[in-house]
Amino acid sequence: MTLKLSVPSIGCASCIETITKAIQSVDTSAIVTGDPASKSLDIDSQLSEVKIRELIAIAGHKTA
Repeated sequence: MTLKLSVPSIGCASCIETITKAIQSVDTSAIVTGDPASKSLDIDSQLSEVKIRELIAIAGHKTA
């Protein structure tokens, strides 16, 4: 499943790296790309959207 999410708290590449690590801790094959300027993430993962949003929250960020 490919998911595009808005994450207003993303400020830099380090934020995206933190979120990527959180998601890949559960789905090692997940691909996460992000853009701090647009504050968006593209996530290709087998996880449900609910689980992905939960992992982003655990990483200290909120989705819009």
